Amino acid sequence: MSIVRSIIFVIIMLGVLATLHELGHFWVARLLKIKVFEVSIFVGPKLITWTRKGVKFCIRLIPIGAYVRFSEVDDEGYVVESSDPDLLINQPRFKRLLVSLAGPAMNLLLGFSIFLIMFCATGFVSTEIGPALRNTQAYEVSSEYTPGDMIKKVNGNNVYSSYDLYYEIDSFDPTKDMTITLKSKETGKNYDVVLVPQQKTRAMMLITVKRVSEEDSENDYKGWLVRTVDPEQNNNNPVLEVGDYVTHVNGVSVLDESFDDYVESLTTEEVMKVTYVRNGETKEGEIVPRVVEYTTDRGIRLTQRFIDSPYSFGLAFNYAAKMPFSIWNISIRGIKDIIAGKEKAYNLVSGPIGITTMVNDVVKDEEDTVSDKLYVLIMLSAVISIALAFSNLLPIPGLDGIQIIFIVVEMVIGHKLSEKAEGRLTIVGFVIIILLVILAFISDILRIIFG
Repeated sequence: MSIVRSIIFVIIMLGVLATLHELGHFWVARLLKIKVFEVSIFVGPKLITWTRKGVKFCIRLIPIGAYVRFSEVDDEGYVVESSDPDLLINQPRFKRLLVSLAGPAMNLLLGFSIFLIMFCATGFVSTEIGPALRNTQAYEVSSEYTPGDMIKKVNGNNVYSSYDLYYEIDSFDPTKDMTITLKSKETGKNYDVVLVPQQKTRAMMLITVKRVSEEDSENDYKGWLVRTVDPEQNNNNPVLEVGDYVTHVNGVSVLDESFDDYVESLTTEEVMKVTYVRNGETKEGEIVPRVVEYTTDRGIRLTQRFIDSPYSFGLAFNYAAKMPFSIWNISIRGIKDIIAGKEKAYNLVSGPIGITTMVNDVVKDEEDTVSDKLYVLIMLSAVISIALAFSNLLPIPGLDGIQIIFIVVEMVIGHKLSEKAEGRLTIVGFVIIILLVILAFISDILRIIFG
């Protein structure tokens, strides 16, 4: 049933985003005293119709789109030509340009507003660097930077939000040096810190865990809650089970600050004596570890901020305003990585199937709470709203971009484009949109197949 809920959510979300986009056109047109004939919320058969101030409003059955009609049509659906100066087509070019830009601007404003509200309600991750994690690359150079300084670039690429940083870390070769550019809060000057990877060994118990600290009052046992156990643990004879609580290894608490250092000191000859709790009973077992080589983690920690002062609200406002730049930056970086062969093309373009798949992954995750899922879905809506603003600026028939191109060209050449020229541009744009639809569909399918 989760896929059904996901499909419904995506349909409604895209319908609402499309409606607000069209209302942007409508509100700016009314502000500029331009005549509007109809505002249709959603598409399909009419459910509710009313008229206000000469404008016909309709709520329709299918929540997958919306539109604003700026011209009169006859009984057969053809546009009625008119010299009425209040019609959009007869307005000065700058007014027509403002109306065309209003839709994408509304999507940008909506995305910004969602991010700002969520940041104020739940806090946000800033780009201020925090204290480094132990046994990481950042920890090795922790004396070279000051916690609280702002990360501005990674390997020369701009960082507007935490999303940019995570993209750079995930897409960059983990075995290569990484240059972090920070802005000092004290001096306001930029400086560089170089993170150098190191090859180390570590004894592994082949489990994934959730850390249960002393502050977690919902659990009786403090340590590691075992989430998964690899069948190859202990030479294919697993000792631990899902649901166990691991508290000590060789008498050392797994929550001890020096535990990671201790584990790294173990050799292939040593057996790990594990103390764990199963069904309320404390047990001990011996595990032959698997010692593996690994590259040290970057270890960059960002500062979590909550709104508790005008300053922190200003930071939240600033980060929310930067989100469109962050999304655009990651998109451009993705295109560059595809051209360089670092990324698969189908991972960049996503259509309705891909969006539904992402939503379904969130909905069906049993480990997340309802509030966690709601948070992710709301944030995803904000990202999609901003993405719709950029996509609507493409010079494609049916999107605002083609009208914006026509108007800008008119401003440059001083007269309206010929019907022949508009027709050719429309055909080119139509071919582009068909190719994009096909690419999005294929990308969604390939992403599902290859993960």
